[in-house]
Amino acid sequence: MKLKYHLLKFVVVAGLFLFNASSILGQCAMCRATAESARDGYGNQVSGGINTGIVYMMGAPYILLAILGWVFYKDRIKAFLKDFRDIHA
Repeated sequence: MKLKYHLLKFVVVAGLFLFNASSILGQCAMCRATAESARDGYGNQVSGGINTGIVYMMGAPYILLAILGWVFYKDRIKAFLKDFRDIHA
């Protein structure tokens, strides 16, 4: 029962963040203009590098969370699979 409650709570919080995503995508006009017009010493635009950096920074917490989840539940999953095999063997 607790698992269902926590899962429902997670879905509601995630839904609130997803429905409010339009405000996250907004930028101030000055920041956007600066990023789009910025060029390096060779005349290349810098905005592609900025976008790539943002994607890397966005992915790092998800990778860390996946590792933490794997470490935390590793023993529980192994114990469950062992019990499952013992029951059906």
